[in-house]
Amino acid sequence: MSNDLSHIHRFAPGNRREATPLLLLHGTGGDESDLLPLGEAIAPGASLLSPRGQVLEHGMPRFFRRLAEGVFDEDDVRRRANDLADFVVEARDRYGIASPIALGYSNGANIAAAMMLLRPEALAGGILLRAMVPLRDPPVANLAGRPVLIVSGRSDPIIPPSNSQRLAVMLTEAGADVQHRTLPVGHQLSQADLTIAKEWLRNIGAKTRSENVSA
Repeated sequence: MSNDLSHIHRFAPGNRREATPLLLLHGTGGDESDLLPLGEAIAPGASLLSPRGQVLEHGMPRFFRRLAEGVFDEDDVRRRANDLADFVVEARDRYGIASPIALGYSNGANIAAAMMLLRPEALAGGILLRAMVPLRDPPVANLAGRPVLIVSGRSDPIIPPSNSQRLAVMLTEAGADVQHRTLPVGHQLSQADLTIAKEWLRNIGAKTRSENVSA
């Protein structure tokens, strides 16, 4: 664990230089260690950067404040998304890594979506597990060609299907290459999430290598 940058975090250097780093963003009550096993399983050998959210809700770390379940303090969302994007810049310089793909769950997926809309240059893409629309009126973002995977739960009691679908449309309209999958599960993660994310990342890597060869 390191606290010498703007966010307390953990960094696990990978042994595959060609693998895109992952920015791991935990859900409510998680911390900088929470998603490391998931990141290692989804992207073996990739460098992993995992910050802790700086907001506490009843003692549980989060990445931004909310007014109620599913109701966000949007001013805080904007502030924290920009702060987190600044942290990514710091960490890239410190650790010598490329722009990461965000792997976020729940609150972490929401702050990742906000980062893509507010600071699109900060991320190479996103894996958003149980995400919802973070901002009602975001600025116009340029996410041209940025790969994004959204995985929703059909029985999720927190996120209505229409909300996650609206997020997919919002990111697509910003130019992102969005794949939206819905699983027969609730808000908790499942083995299927891991399998889908791992296969998606593998396909993204294969596409990138093919484009590099063609160029």
